Amino acid sequence: MIIKTAEFVISNTDVKKCPDSALPEYAFIGRSNVGKSSLINMITAHKGLAMTSQKPGKTQLINHFLINKSWHLVDLPGYGYARLGQSNREKFKTIIESYILDREQLTCLFVLLDCRHKPQKIDLEFIEWAGEHGVPFALVFTKADKLSRGRLSANVEAYKQKLRESWEELPPIFVTSSEKKEGRDELLAYIDEINQTL
Repeated sequence: MIIKTAEFVISNTDVKKCPDSALPEYAFIGRSNVGKSSLINMITAHKGLAMTSQKPGKTQLINHFLINKSWHLVDLPGYGYARLGQSNREKFKTIIESYILDREQLTCLFVLLDCRHKPQKIDLEFIEWAGEHGVPFALVFTKADKLSRGRLSANVEAYKQKLRESWEELPPIFVTSSEKKEGRDELLAYIDEINQTL
């Protein structure tokens, strides 16, 4: 898939105010500072499309981007950012969950995982929650350029082993690097493949 156009549509905190369109939506979510905005910019080849920041918790809204005028890419707030405080964490949780569970146009949720870390409790709990609610999702490992190939393979395998403890079948898995533009073609091909079946 070639990205010809990528344009910002709307930001909001209410799923009811999301675009009134029947286009498929591919949402990206992950723990704060997992590299979500950088990945979105890399995938779309539009450097400033999603706002990147060194500070975790930058994305606080549901952000819709129209890609090739045929599908939406959705940037969701990160989950589990401790410094937000309990009330703000609950607010984000409500925003995220209402979008994921109530948005009929959601076609696939890409759950981002930092490949440098061992399986994190908060990520595993989120993946479990998505599975329990029948949400179609795929796992995307980020920051692959930060590790040697051997270490990267070992970390991804550790995640797979952990998931196999409670999953009979693993979701699709992608390994990416925004710096090296790795995984871009695979992700876009996967989205394109799904779009062809709709």
